[in-house]
Amino acid sequence: MAELDTSSGGGHKKGPGVKKGKKLSTRIDLTPMVDLGFLLITFFMFTTTLAKPKTMEINMPYKDKNLTDEDKNKIKKSVALTVLLSKNHRVYYYEGIADDPDHQPEYKVTGFAQKNGIRDVIINKKKMVDDMKRSGALTAKDQATVLIKPDTTSTYSDLVNMLDEMNINDVKVYAIIDISTIEQDNIKATEAANGIK
Repeated sequence: MAELDTSSGGGHKKGPGVKKGKKLSTRIDLTPMVDLGFLLITFFMFTTTLAKPKTMEINMPYKDKNLTDEDKNKIKKSVALTVLLSKNHRVYYYEGIADDPDHQPEYKVTGFAQKNGIRDVIINKKKMVDDMKRSGALTAKDQATVLIKPDTTSTYSDLVNMLDEMNINDVKVYAIIDISTIEQDNIKATEAANGIK
């Protein structure tokens, strides 16, 4: 705030009848600016303490010194469920990983329906793995593993829906893998056998 200082400047009198002129000076009061400065400093200090960086928890794999790199990457057939995303929002699936080209698994078809869809398949697979753990056929570290293989004819929304199913069903271990030509041929053969276009 600016104030006018009207105090006399202390000059000479020039004579009788001459009025003395007042010297005006301006003085700026910086007290409100200091208050504003402290207010801004306090505000920025407070907001920087609130803006802490968010961290993401990462579950690191269990380290076993006796396992080789090849053993670490192996998936047990009994815990694996392979899901193949195809055209027209169809979902093909089979039990295991189909690592033997001479003996291909039976392909089954479903969709993303609420009833008898892929969600029910995943729930049944998790129950089966839990039963095998209780019976002692699997160790406590073994978990249901879903391998997601989108076909070139599938849509991006199908992949997003499948990832949503992983979160909804609390599947801890899953992976998105490229589909093989053998699996693409088996999908076509399954469609032909069931009359699906």
